[in-house]
Amino acid sequence: MIDRRTWSAALLGTLALPTIARAAGADAGGANILRVPFESAETGFDPAQISDLYSARVTAHIFEALYRYDWLAMPVKVRPLTAAALPEIGDDFRVWTVRLQPGIFFADDPAFKGRRRELVAEDYVYAIKRMFDPATTSPSLSSLEEEGIVGVDALREAALRDRRPFDYDTPVEGLRALDRYSLRLRLREPRPRFVATLCNSSIMGAVAREVVEHYGDEIMAHPVGTGPYRLKSWRRSSRIELDRNPGFREMLYDAEPAADDVQGQAWLARFRGRRLPLNDGVEIAVLEEGQARWLSFLNGQVDFVRVPPEFTNYAAPGGTLAPNLARRGILARKYVNPDFTMSWFNMEDPVVGGYTPDKVALRRAVGLAYNIDREIRIVRRGSAIAAQAPMPPGTYGYDGAFRTEQSEYDPARAKALLDLFGYVDRNGDGWREQPDGSPLVLHMATQTSAIERQLDENWQKSLAAIGVRMVFLTAQWPENLKAARAGRLQMWDLGSTLGEDAQAGFEYMYGPSIGSGNLARFRLPAFDAIYRRMLVLPDGPERAALFLEAAKLVSAYMPYKMHVHRVYTDLTQPWVTGWRQGLFRNESWQFAEVDAALRARLAV
Repeated sequence: MIDRRTWSAALLGTLALPTIARAAGADAGGANILRVPFESAETGFDPAQISDLYSARVTAHIFEALYRYDWLAMPVKVRPLTAAALPEIGDDFRVWTVRLQPGIFFADDPAFKGRRRELVAEDYVYAIKRMFDPATTSPSLSSLEEEGIVGVDALREAALRDRRPFDYDTPVEGLRALDRYSLRLRLREPRPRFVATLCNSSIMGAVAREVVEHYGDEIMAHPVGTGPYRLKSWRRSSRIELDRNPGFREMLYDAEPAADDVQGQAWLARFRGRRLPLNDGVEIAVLEEGQARWLSFLNGQVDFVRVPPEFTNYAAPGGTLAPNLARRGILARKYVNPDFTMSWFNMEDPVVGGYTPDKVALRRAVGLAYNIDREIRIVRRGSAIAAQAPMPPGTYGYDGAFRTEQSEYDPARAKALLDLFGYVDRNGDGWREQPDGSPLVLHMATQTSAIERQLDENWQKSLAAIGVRMVFLTAQWPENLKAARAGRLQMWDLGSTLGEDAQAGFEYMYGPSIGSGNLARFRLPAFDAIYRRMLVLPDGPERAALFLEAAKLVSAYMPYKMHVHRVYTDLTQPWVTGWRQGLFRNESWQFAEVDAALRARLAV
């Protein structure tokens, strides 16, 4: 198992590049704007209702949780954000008491009717209760339910049972504002890693009740938080603009980069004591096609790009930044992302779902038939490693020696499994039928981007080789997500980036998460018991062994076919200083400074 303390040295590398002199300062005209491309469309900006990465990146910069991870520290280090100090922990990790900093205010908004609105402990109580409100249909509900906050689930059950509005006003034992600035959470069982939940500004940021009640069904378009930015404009699935929150408190740049993080140490020396955010705003363009993102970066229209796989050999042939880019002063960083990609089967679908031997055999045969090696070589241009389980490199639970069927490509064995369980070609047309003689056709949801088309082609070739037909159903990503959560898709490809602990990857298979994270609708009591045991154990050999047991069950029943852990090459323009895509952290934009004068001179 990889020691998280050595992971950054083992897996991360900044390519050695020449540097160019920076011009002095940004424009006086307020053009210190960070321009960021998104690979997929957002869904909205209400922390209680979102589950996608791109919406979460925005909410993490508008809302604030109680704690955050140090921007540059590796291994990760927890620091207070709106809290005044680290939490007071009691009763074997069951009781968590937090004191807030006074004098923190929400961004001005018409919902406050001209008054400055101070952040208070009750705002966190309300934000958490919203996720339990049946009317919110929060995708984060299952995660919070498993944290076991005493009493709040009873409010939800009462609302469901009596078919009445959720009761926000009745105090509950496990979620209390002790006074204006003090919050206490009481959990049913020990949760040694509960602080990680309290670090998630994307989901756990404070929300003002007046704002939610003022905007009602339009709340997804009206995020109002205490963070460094506020939403300036939004063209759905196209463009998002954030500007500096003028009421943001004085927060000064500080960090604890590792001694061998040369870049991080330089940034700390440059920015320590500077007021955040270091820029005046962020402009986000949704560019789903890899070619559009790449050309936008080359033309200086965006300040950062995660190199699309099809352009890896142009950007960094042989792992070294291309000379033409190096001459422009572009900075590069290559690393294994703590993520995994996967395809899932709807376990309630009559064709691919179920737990009987024939259905398990079908899914395992499909998994064995899929050509992972071709995906890595052709689709991802070598920028990935095969995944064995939902435990990415660098996360707690990862074991580099662990192997499962997930990474195997064995079409001969796939054919044998299908033959054995009656999935054979009865009419001689070259395609297999189901054991009852009905057609065997798999339906995969997909999107329109170039990489999706290439993945679809790999699926088509892989399954055609074993005589199984596959049909692709194309829609926009938010539409597919909505259909998936409702259980209307049979199969879909997804990716997930985790925090420092891999247990979040197993939530996709956890029974109570059906309808939110568990899009496969997989329910297995033996797996659920392991998952719950992981939650209460401290880190150590016993808990680490449970990760492997859970992964074996996933491989055996195959509700998910694991694909790869992606290797990314990130490029940053020479006029941007202080920013890298944060591992385990969504909050990164406020740490970047943009030299608009240099951008004007160098952009092509």
